[in-house]
Amino acid sequence: MVARLVETARPDPLLIVLAGPTASGKTSLSLHLAECYHGEIVSCDSVAVYRDMEIGTAKPDKADRERIPHHLIDVVDPTEPYTAGDYSRAGRTALSEIAARGRTPIVTGGTGLYLKALIDGLFAGPQRSESLRERLKLSDKKRGRGWLYQILMRLDPQSAQRIHPNDKPKLIRALEVCIAARQPMSHAWEQGREALKGFRILRIGLEPDRDYLYERINKRAAAMFRNGLVEETRMLLEKYGEARPFDSLGYKQARALLERKYREMDAISLAQQGHRNYAKRQLTWFRRERDMYWLHGFGDEPRIRRKAVELIERRLSESEGQQASE
Repeated sequence: MVARLVETARPDPLLIVLAGPTASGKTSLSLHLAECYHGEIVSCDSVAVYRDMEIGTAKPDKADRERIPHHLIDVVDPTEPYTAGDYSRAGRTALSEIAARGRTPIVTGGTGLYLKALIDGLFAGPQRSESLRERLKLSDKKRGRGWLYQILMRLDPQSAQRIHPNDKPKLIRALEVCIAARQPMSHAWEQGREALKGFRILRIGLEPDRDYLYERINKRAAAMFRNGLVEETRMLLEKYGEARPFDSLGYKQARALLERKYREMDAISLAQQGHRNYAKRQLTWFRRERDMYWLHGFGDEPRIRRKAVELIERRLSESEGQQASE
């Protein structure tokens, strides 16, 4: 009698993705889940990748980063360019290394474009054209504020809806793709992308009540100024000079305060408004994500933590059941 060896394939490792607007408690929930599931956290924040930008990015504190391994925080200096493509490549490497150690990768953050690049992949867009970019910048300076956004609305309204009218670098890149590739960037996104493979992805979205979310955003923005955001901004400008990340929320208003363009109360109010508007855009973006399980509350609420654990346990049991049936 010949013995027949049957090799049972192991299921792909679980990848937990936590998304949601700013101040919704993603960091708190990610730390809790990392403790529950022997996890490591991969930050998905386009500003947290920069060194020395601590207060305005609401990075996890050093104690939390020492307790739970974190990745893609403090990757480059603020003067160095860092793209969604850079993030996607580094993030996928981190995910593979975490899984190879037998730990659970947990991606958490609010930068929708970075998350899309990580999970869905990037399109092979046209190379950067400095001459075209200069023409676009000159046209913007000549025509005035809002001109680039108006052009993009005509050429690619779908991409325009995902980009803030004042985000000139993203507007210029979208227009660069439209002109060089002779097609909207939104169409190019759907071509030639290589989605992340080798993981069972569980997407969890946080959607707190809007009034409570805005209240928390207002308190957080005010606390940033109270805890030294202006001093941190001064240090960054002295150390690095001009850098694009210094125009991000909070830092932009702190910088204007240093330049005496605003009073402190006005700078705080503008930062609060900016963060509230950003939260709206984040929710709009993440609602387009497929297979997202929405939890209506903050990530530091016990009931939300329980629901997140229930979702994870259900996904794990489904995988075990599928493996047993095979």
